[in-house]
Amino acid sequence: MRFLTLLCTLVLLSGTITYAQPATDADPPTSTLSVEQIMQDPETWIGDWPENLRWHENGRTLYFDWNPKGEFPSDSLFAYDVESGDGPMKVTPEERRSAPPTFSGWSHGEHVYDRAQERKVYDHDGDLHLYHRDDDRITRLTDTPAREATARFSPDGERVIYQRDNALFSLSLSTGLTRQLTDLRPGRDPEPDTTAQEAFLYEQQTALFETIREEQEKEQKAEAARERERAADNDPPTFYYGDGSVRQLQIDPSGRFVSFVVREDVSNGDETLVADYVTESGFAEALDARPKVGIQPDDVTFYVQDIDQDTTYSIDLHQLPGAYDVPAYQQEKGVEMDSSEAKRSLYAYGPYWNADGSDAVIVVRADDNKDRWIARLDAATGELTVLDRQEDDAWIGGPGVGSYGGPGTIGWMPDGETVYFQSERTGWSHLYTVDVASGDVSQLTDGEFEVSDPRLSKDGSTWTFQSTEYSSHQLHVYQMDASGGERTRLTRRDGQHFTPPSPTDRLASLYEYSNRPPDVYVQDRSETAEAQRVTTSPTDEWLAYDWRDPEIITFEASDGVDVPAHLYRPDNPNGAAVMFVHGAGYTQNVIKGWPYYFREMMFHNMLADLGYTVIDIDYRGSAGYGRDWRTAIYRHMGGRDLGDYVDGSAYLSDTFGIDSERTFIYGGSYGGFMTLMGLFTAPDSFGGGAALRSVTDWAHYNDVYTSNILNTPATDSIAYARSSPIYFAEGLEDPLLMPHGLIDTNVQPQDIFRLTQRLIELGKEDWELALYPVEPHSFTEPSSWTDEYRRIFDLIEESVGPNRSDASEE
Repeated sequence: MRFLTLLCTLVLLSGTITYAQPATDADPPTSTLSVEQIMQDPETWIGDWPENLRWHENGRTLYFDWNPKGEFPSDSLFAYDVESGDGPMKVTPEERRSAPPTFSGWSHGEHVYDRAQERKVYDHDGDLHLYHRDDDRITRLTDTPAREATARFSPDGERVIYQRDNALFSLSLSTGLTRQLTDLRPGRDPEPDTTAQEAFLYEQQTALFETIREEQEKEQKAEAARERERAADNDPPTFYYGDGSVRQLQIDPSGRFVSFVVREDVSNGDETLVADYVTESGFAEALDARPKVGIQPDDVTFYVQDIDQDTTYSIDLHQLPGAYDVPAYQQEKGVEMDSSEAKRSLYAYGPYWNADGSDAVIVVRADDNKDRWIARLDAATGELTVLDRQEDDAWIGGPGVGSYGGPGTIGWMPDGETVYFQSERTGWSHLYTVDVASGDVSQLTDGEFEVSDPRLSKDGSTWTFQSTEYSSHQLHVYQMDASGGERTRLTRRDGQHFTPPSPTDRLASLYEYSNRPPDVYVQDRSETAEAQRVTTSPTDEWLAYDWRDPEIITFEASDGVDVPAHLYRPDNPNGAAVMFVHGAGYTQNVIKGWPYYFREMMFHNMLADLGYTVIDIDYRGSAGYGRDWRTAIYRHMGGRDLGDYVDGSAYLSDTFGIDSERTFIYGGSYGGFMTLMGLFTAPDSFGGGAALRSVTDWAHYNDVYTSNILNTPATDSIAYARSSPIYFAEGLEDPLLMPHGLIDTNVQPQDIFRLTQRLIELGKEDWELALYPVEPHSFTEPSSWTDEYRRIFDLIEESVGPNRSDASEE
């Protein structure tokens, strides 16, 4: 056995590995980069890049968070005046406290602006403020310890409607009068229930005695007087909502209908345990942790309160067609529609009212995420009329649709008769409108690309959105007529452009490229406009290295599909390859943009300097390539997604002559899971691997992510069995490193400990477990990053590189 000391405190669990000395017949390639340099604090070496870009409401000033060259303790607020070109300048604490309003898009029906769109009401730090566009003035409306939020104007612009705690209030802008609009209370109605015996005696006493009847008549008259007084004072009706919590509280523009959701938590079994051992107190401390997949859905009820009729009623969401449909995987098991297993929990979002309150729509999603309805709501009757239904035997998802619930993109057009939304009905997420009266649906964008973040202009005549139409590996900003038609690309540079809503014809963007971090650019809203650079974030030290722009390639998979990948070509190949697997599953890494995995990108540059061919793949399940690509892993993670890496290994062999035993695979989180599945189920395709913070058994991961893809362990156990590495650990043949943070509340240490025990009981060798006591799922300390990647690099060198045990035999 070989034992390593970890962080000077922990002993690594390990197997037997024999290493040969490096070959000496020729000078090996070298790199000016080192693991220590790559993994140091990115703010001081790479340079901190701007984030959270947003416009001031006046359209003249840009704000963003930035810490140039790491010179401040943390990110600070910076401002840039686009008219004078002054800046960027650090905003003073006094200016920051003045609550400058930032622009979030023109609202059509939401009444964030008054009818003339000259005033905006908003909340800042829990208090309400009023912004006057004409003279760039701010009026503070509240200053209370309580938190006021969700502010909007009444349709006439005379009052501000807002929420405080579980109640809605109205504030008159002319008189300052505040009036409570709702009275929702926890618990049960104090009116006692009457038994049959009590009812009989009450009726008997009333019939027999004149004095009792006279007292009852007096009380009825007094109560009627009190009711008239309450009506005159506009006191809201009282409603007791039980033991749950109130969500989505709002009132329609006319002031007649209040709507809210009551969520009652159900018992979801034991939560998991994660302990923090390196604490200030010196005692081990338990951390808040999530339950495992398979929890019972909460009991959620959607209510409408008709103030005119003084009545509150729940909306039956199961009146929607298809609400009782049995998912295909359960039909295979014989589950029938009328069984108790068939009734799915449904969740409502909204209502979304048009400007005058004459119409409303809601979005309803099934708990299993296989159905989404957009429905017209008749608030007076509770009836729902379906405007759009999206069904998916796998799960609903895609940009603007959402893979984990929520309403997605939804809103009213200025005509108050048409609603816009996004859907994957064609296999790609696109923009649609529906006429709420006729139900006629119009598709505004179409093609094998995706649309995200659509927003309307001030007059509602034009769309601005981000799209992958130009390239599935780039994100550009487009403009289009409100009714659809030809799209104009406004950004020209190859790369990724992230553009916040703008109140003027200027565009600001965080522009990034494969080997350059984001910086702020400003341009006019024109396809020929030149973008002006506002910030420069990289340091001279970081720019001194000639960072590669990785080539984007495709290779043909075994099922005939072209799979995209990044390729780092070495100048002096050493005959070995490294394959990186991105995490999250549903993310995109093969882009012409600054990668989320920027440390790995730099590490891959170092490896290419040293002669390694490096490839990372947007495998099946990745984002950016439409619905079929996204759902190809349904009910079998480690199936078609891993197949793309097995085929990628074959591509490296066929194209570059790299033997599979000289191909190393590594990645974190989902990438760690894929590494384990690769080494356990396809050992002939790889020569070693590192599985970082990896899921080893999907039955122990969280509910919202896992149940989308594998359903639940109770209803689809076969999907979990064929997707979990712990069931295939006997297949390990090659060297394996497993780094894991001990305070990882996402992929928890128990997951890797269970696999560790499995490997011990199987008598497996050539594996190591490296534990990092102060690290969560995403490492934070440069020293931990350095230690982790030094171990990865050493294993690469010793398992597939020049220091491997069989190198002397070649």
